[in-house]
Amino acid sequence: MQGTGAVERGQGRRLVQPPDVLTALRLPLAAAFLLADQTATRLGIVLAAAASDVADGIWARRLGGSRIGVILDPVCDKLFMLAAFSVVFQSGSLSIWEILGVLVRDIVAMVGFLASVVLRRPTALPARAGGKAVTVGQVLTLVAFLAESPLMQPLAWATAAMAVYAIADYGRLAWR
Repeated sequence: MQGTGAVERGQGRRLVQPPDVLTALRLPLAAAFLLADQTATRLGIVLAAAASDVADGIWARRLGGSRIGVILDPVCDKLFMLAAFSVVFQSGSLSIWEILGVLVRDIVAMVGFLASVVLRRPTALPARAGGKAVTVGQVLTLVAFLAESPLMQPLAWATAAMAVYAIADYGRLAWR
């Protein structure tokens, strides 16, 4: 049975669902990461943010997503990563180019989202494997930073490469 266009665009969904509260917790976690001064605390924050990202997605799929969740989830994800990688940048552990490489998918996604709002053509693209791989790469890069691992820089470059792939993949999907 075919769904109506309104439901397919999310207009038949609830405005807010319980998983959205879990999603929103990434905002105070981002602030906590900025304020924390102990490595163990920051590691716990990164792990809590990653766990909330996984859990809210599973929970939302079971309940059915909300209209706000479609926007809230990627915004919270990107703000958390921006906050966390600003700490990495301030430490001098990665260059500005490496930080931009790790965050390029998020930057392009936010520009695309803002452009779709300005053009009044909001579009929600479904999560894709490339985008999920970038998120995993970002988390691993943060863990490597906190562990002072020599793998941090190679992980940052690998994440940047995955980001370029994800941008191309999402771009191809958006043009369809």
